[in-house]
Amino acid sequence: MNLKNLIRDVPDFPKKGIIFKDITTLLKDKDAFKEAIDKLAEECEGKKINKVVAVEARGFIFGGVLAYKLGAGFVPLRKPGKLPYKTIKETYTLEYGTDTLEIHEDAIKSGDNILVIDDLLATGGTSLATVKLVEKLGGNVSKIVFLIDLTFLKGAEKLDGYDVSSLIEY
Repeated sequence: MNLKNLIRDVPDFPKKGIIFKDITTLLKDKDAFKEAIDKLAEECEGKKINKVVAVEARGFIFGGVLAYKLGAGFVPLRKPGKLPYKTIKETYTLEYGTDTLEIHEDAIKSGDNILVIDDLLATGGTSLATVKLVEKLGGNVSKIVFLIDLTFLKGAEKLDGYDVSSLIEY
């Protein structure tokens, strides 16, 4: 199955000049969604993942299912003020400003093998912030996977030295 054929382009969203890669067309297809999850899980073979860390919101769709499939715990990264316990945070640069992510300070133990998952790699800012949070808590980033990599934005360059893969490239 060619998963790329199930991604819909939405022009001028969220602002003029951007072509948004809409994954909802893939998610609603039960066979495509299953294949995407299975392929993402295959990328993690031999990594002995303890926890899956995912960024809200679309990353949660894949993160929870992958955690279940890999027999691992699930750790959500959220925008500030959304997690109910003590957190640490990391601020990062976007192509149009800055943003911040938070993680519970007790979400990861030193030595945990972590899978980082998100739906899309663009400029790499969100992913690098995620890696920094995991490492601040003593986690070992064993693998980083994406459904989509927008290669022309060169986000993977910010993740140099990590094991990074994606299922679909544009």
